[in-house]
Amino acid sequence: MRLGVLSDIHANLPALEAALEALRRESVDEVLVLGDVVAYGPHPKQVIARLWKEGFPVIAGAWDLRVAYPLPGTLPEGVGKATLEWTRSQLSERELAYLRSLRLSHRRNLEEGRLVAFHGSPGRPEERLDLLGPANELLGVMERYEARVLLLGGRHLPLARRVGRGLVADPGSAGLSLSGEPGADVMVLDTLTLEVRLLKVPYDLGPLLFDLRAWGLPLVLEKVYRTGRFPQQG
Repeated sequence: MRLGVLSDIHANLPALEAALEALRRESVDEVLVLGDVVAYGPHPKQVIARLWKEGFPVIAGAWDLRVAYPLPGTLPEGVGKATLEWTRSQLSERELAYLRSLRLSHRRNLEEGRLVAFHGSPGRPEERLDLLGPANELLGVMERYEARVLLLGGRHLPLARRVGRGLVADPGSAGLSLSGEPGADVMVLDTLTLEVRLLKVPYDLGPLLFDLRAWGLPLVLEKVYRTGRFPQQG
């Protein structure tokens, strides 16, 4: 099976549309979304509507949960926090219910073994596993879930790594890539051979930046969309 994998769309509709068009050109059989579909960007309603229409399996990301459940507690400072209340105010109860319906994991049995996917780390969408860390630690997670393929969203940096006879991968971010290059990150995975293609898909920034300014959202995001990095990253 050829599986298209997206993550961290972050309410960026032009990026999502470009990513889906790229996956159509790649003739993937299915598409999986690893969470954080909202927050940061100006199109939360439109992104939810698009994913809802397509019927893709979608995992809950940390920001999806923060929008869906206004729980007390300290949130990470920064642009995400600055856009949180605005994002929530844009969504209807039906759209918030969609976010609440998202599961924390996706599991599927393949011909050669099991595929397991999470946002962040297993059971903790707000945390990150070190995908470049010791192989035995990643193997431990894979063995715990009997996974040949372990997919993890949330780092905003595409990476694919063979671990033992299996694969650990993060598709990067479709809507808020931090790889140092603008565009939407897209992954195409052959689940039989474990061959991975990591694509960088360009999209028209014009409508995105217009809506960003029209809604009065943090203009630092414009620099991120243009450069693929936050300014403080150098």
